[in-house]
Amino acid sequence: MGGVSSSSSSSKRRPKVKRAPGYEDPAVLAAQTSFTVNEVEALYELYKKLSFSANDGFIHKEQFRLALFRNSRGSNLFADRVFDMFDLKRNGVIEFGEFVRSLSTFHPKASESEKTKFAFKLYDLRGTGYIEKEELKEMVLALLGESDLSLSDTAVEEIVDNTFNQADSNGDGRIDPKEWEEFVKKNPASLRNMSLPYLQDITTAFPSFVMHSEVED
Repeated sequence: MGGVSSSSSSSKRRPKVKRAPGYEDPAVLAAQTSFTVNEVEALYELYKKLSFSANDGFIHKEQFRLALFRNSRGSNLFADRVFDMFDLKRNGVIEFGEFVRSLSTFHPKASESEKTKFAFKLYDLRGTGYIEKEELKEMVLALLGESDLSLSDTAVEEIVDNTFNQADSNGDGRIDPKEWEEFVKKNPASLRNMSLPYLQDITTAFPSFVMHSEVED
């Protein structure tokens, strides 16, 4: 009987499930982010769908642009900058754990403080610890491009100058983290791009809100 039991138990063993790179327990990720366990599980399905076209199972820049920014063609500074900040290991791809932890910042329920810090790093293109006028101009142009808006050079300069006039309170020609924090408090609309409303409905919206490719099956 022992042999039968052994055979029976071995036949019931589940095949080893291949997990996505950087997989972490949804309960752990939910405890450390703004997502619920159900939302993390939905993100896992999303991650697998996005990384499907890559042989290594990671999310690469092209899939990332398509998912979050509906843009699979060409480079955009804003999208590329967000990708680089999601790529916590700096290895050119996004693992599942990185995907969830970083995406959490864009959850509507994530704290304003979290969004403010992320946005500051986003605008601090050269990693100096300050936002300089040229960096802000580059990002404004990128955001306009992402929104398919076109403004004159004069209008863009006005946006940048007005932002600096308000934010650079000590007048040293650059915005430090504290100045940025004060600016955001007075201008909450500056964090508008830091919230992706559909993340709150991801368990019901997935998978229809992503992968709007022009290529039809």
